[in-house]
Amino acid sequence: MAFTPDVTVTVIVFNDAERLPRAVASLQAQTHGDIEIIISDDHSTDHTPQVARELAAADPRITYLRLPENSGGCSAPRNRALDIARAPYLMFLDSDDELPPDAVALLLAAHRERPDIDFAMGAVQRVRVDTGRTSVWMPHLVAERRTVDGIEAEPGLFFEHLSTSKMYARAFLDRHGLRFPEGIHYEDQLFSAQAYCLAKAFTIVPEPVYRWYIAPYAEESAASISNQRHKLTNVRDRVHVQELIDDFLVRGGYSPALREAKDHKFLKHDFRMYAGDLPHRDEEWLAGFAGIVNPYLAGLAPEAYARLPRAERVVLQLVRDGRLDDARLAARGLGHGVAPRETVADPDGSVYWGHEVPATEDGRRELCLDELALDTRPFSRAQFRHEILGLERGPGPASVRLRVRTYDPGLRLPVGPLVATLVIAPGRKRLTVRFRLDPVRPGVFEGGTLLDLAAASLPVQGFEGTRHPLLQLRSPEGLRSTGLLLAPLEFPAFTAEVAGHRVTVEPEGRGAGRLQVHWEPVGLRTRLVRPLARRVAGTALARRTRQLAKLLRA
Repeated sequence: MAFTPDVTVTVIVFNDAERLPRAVASLQAQTHGDIEIIISDDHSTDHTPQVARELAAADPRITYLRLPENSGGCSAPRNRALDIARAPYLMFLDSDDELPPDAVALLLAAHRERPDIDFAMGAVQRVRVDTGRTSVWMPHLVAERRTVDGIEAEPGLFFEHLSTSKMYARAFLDRHGLRFPEGIHYEDQLFSAQAYCLAKAFTIVPEPVYRWYIAPYAEESAASISNQRHKLTNVRDRVHVQELIDDFLVRGGYSPALREAKDHKFLKHDFRMYAGDLPHRDEEWLAGFAGIVNPYLAGLAPEAYARLPRAERVVLQLVRDGRLDDARLAARGLGHGVAPRETVADPDGSVYWGHEVPATEDGRRELCLDELALDTRPFSRAQFRHEILGLERGPGPASVRLRVRTYDPGLRLPVGPLVATLVIAPGRKRLTVRFRLDPVRPGVFEGGTLLDLAAASLPVQGFEGTRHPLLQLRSPEGLRSTGLLLAPLEFPAFTAEVAGHRVTVEPEGRGAGRLQVHWEPVGLRTRLVRPLARRVAGTALARRTRQLAKLLRA
């Protein structure tokens, strides 16, 4: 009589022979070993089949399944594995990710503690492949252990739309005929929305149950589907999935409150990701983007917009109004408290983003900045806009001349020349450069300075990393306001070697588009000082290492 495993874990793979063994090894290392492993191959054309067959031959718990042709997505390989899975509980893993050792045990224990739940879910640990830095995906949603009696009780969980962070009861999926939608991208969002809505109860555990490897700055040709935001087809796919979710909610008779929660999730998460990229898109892309999203945005619940921060509402409205250059300008401040270049007031004294009072009621509501109190908020949180108008290499090997303009739409700064300070800290000690900003017209100041990066005080063991200079202003009362420094979106990067480091000055190619400086140790510092400093940190030899570093800097 065949033995039935407790849990089936499906690993989907396509042309990923190098990382597949790591994913499978994380399953073989589970503290609960009574599992079935199905490697579901979406017709790979590299040597993935050979690797998968070798893994299956070495472990009787592994079954290798190969699709007869490539489906182009994640759904088909998952569904084909579901057809042959033998366990009463199911999990899914992508070949470039891993499960933490206790993942199966934790989620299975939740099911056994409450046999009536339809699925159990846990925390997702995100790992940056470029830095190794870890964080928790949507940590506020998984901070405490609890059983939720249906999504209506916590509609904010729509934000956690990953199918891989969950263990499903097979009976639940079969009862509702719930399978992954084939032929579309962002299938997780539709599948998870349906699972949330159909489940009578599900349990959340705060421990990590999935390790998600993120390559945020991968080359566009190699980026995952979720990182291909530069493609308008990607925008279209994401909107299409939202429309499918909307249809499901309507057909199921779910409450308007649930639809509002789902709309808010789209605005806050999906649209927000594209909004952060707008400064780096050209006019043709922006026009195509607006043409795709605007019809969908028009049908979303007004209450979903009202829950957003003002800066995000401004960008959304500018896109909806077709003010695409203005939208790109506004998007550079998202998440950073950056002011607009200018504002305008109506006869009643209400202040609006940009140079003209909006003509429509929607525009006046969404572009109104009264709540930001630009003219009265505490100076430490005052909103200015600091932009680099021009930059060129300076006289030193690692110096750069900057021409800076500061916008003060709230007229917080005194009339007359100002003292500003550039601040950058590649080590514990900050490099500061004071310079003068002169008034150009009310609310606008300009000045020039020389930033000599050779003067930066670096750690003994050297410094490897990226820093963005900040600009600091002081009020007449001595209070400080510090803001980011926006660079031209395109200028030739330059590199110099100084103090045992290769220093690169370049524009940040994403997000706000800040001035960016990268340090990389080279030469003797890489081969000798850094390894020695790590070995002797905290010992009597530390002093000698610092002396050696000083000699190298001399």
